[in-house]
Amino acid sequence: MMLAPYFAFGNLTRQLRAALMLRKATGWRHFGSWVRTSSLRSIPVSAGAVGMGCIGYGRHAVWEVTEACNLRCRHCHVSSTGAGPDELTTREGKAFVDQLASMDAFRMLVYSGGEPLVRKDIDELLAHSARRGLVNVIATNGTLIDAARAKELKRLGVRGIAVGFDSTDPSIHNEIRRSPTAFDRAMRGIEACKAAGMVVQINFTAMRENLATLPDVIRFCHEIRADIMLCYQLVPMGRGSAIVDSALSAEETRELVDTVRRMQRDAVTIVEPVAAPQYWPHLLGRDHTGEKPPMSGDAFHGCAAGWGLLYVKPNGNVWPCPFVPISGGSVRDESLRDIWERSDIFVKLRDRSQLQGKCGECENKEICGGCRGKAYAASGDPLAEDPACYLHHTGKPAYKAEFISGKEREGGCEREACPAEQGTLGCGPNALEQRCGPSAQVT
Repeated sequence: MMLAPYFAFGNLTRQLRAALMLRKATGWRHFGSWVRTSSLRSIPVSAGAVGMGCIGYGRHAVWEVTEACNLRCRHCHVSSTGAGPDELTTREGKAFVDQLASMDAFRMLVYSGGEPLVRKDIDELLAHSARRGLVNVIATNGTLIDAARAKELKRLGVRGIAVGFDSTDPSIHNEIRRSPTAFDRAMRGIEACKAAGMVVQINFTAMRENLATLPDVIRFCHEIRADIMLCYQLVPMGRGSAIVDSALSAEETRELVDTVRRMQRDAVTIVEPVAAPQYWPHLLGRDHTGEKPPMSGDAFHGCAAGWGLLYVKPNGNVWPCPFVPISGGSVRDESLRDIWERSDIFVKLRDRSQLQGKCGECENKEICGGCRGKAYAASGDPLAEDPACYLHHTGKPAYKAEFISGKEREGGCEREACPAEQGTLGCGPNALEQRCGPSAQVT
């Protein structure tokens, strides 16, 4: 593995600056312990991060290698139960990995799903990406990992493991995961990966059923010395669309960011919210409508869609986020570099002057940007305002059934000369009528 990209001076100072800002904002008591025990180990897994934001850091690539899974979790953004009919073959997968490895912006690859460990050629793919100089990370439910499997994954170049963990109460975790043994098997997987020397990340998905257990999960992460905890919240996509009432309200989103900030003080684990980019202005004392203190530095970036995340679906289509089901192109037909650098959806999402509504007007848009997945789920327009932002909204977001199936949007605006090129963003009827007039239609 090439170490130079990770331990280059600029990368080290960038990540240290972000950690120092986190310490200042939260009173983080375990900064010194983190520096001694986790910082250098975590750097390759964080892939040369350009700062903190949604989904932890940017820039990184995620490959959803299969739709198949051994569980049927209630909150999953994937709705299928088995492998898709058009998933990338082994040869096509290796070709994608080769393209990714040639791009300096990406030095690690997250294998996700579904459950990536049920894919029959997963070991061959992991070995190939490790040979190409990429750091392997697996996002898993943890139930298929024992001590022997953990050691084998480490041998295949897996440096980090991200395990879904929805409560320290086994009954809550098992109910969400729809398996009476999911909790015990996930714990076995976590312990095995720690013993194998991997960077351990805990992925928690907050919803109404388990929000009250968030402090206990953060304490658990501290106790086991997890390196990272990503605190997702339910964006009701795919199978998760059946439990839309479990999604957090604006007030509960505020409760979540308050809890994470308060608990970070006494946790050695770095805890970062996902789908709640308001956390970053919150840390800087800017999450209010009054006069705001000046922004300092460039460590916090908010929503990662478009600039910090490249999400490849099982069929090779490239999305900006698992919750923004709009393709910038397919690795089967196009250059990955071209999709990342020039596709319309990626270009527009990384230009925050394109944001609409309250997000477009907000002074925090460069360090927050609102959750693009929630914006899409409510309006069909990924550039619309975040309906769960507690600065501008109250109550539960009005997510719409036509936008939360998890299926990729097809077609676009019928208007041949749409000045805003809305068709390429897959925006829904409400957004089209607002911007383009009542005559606009979606095909």
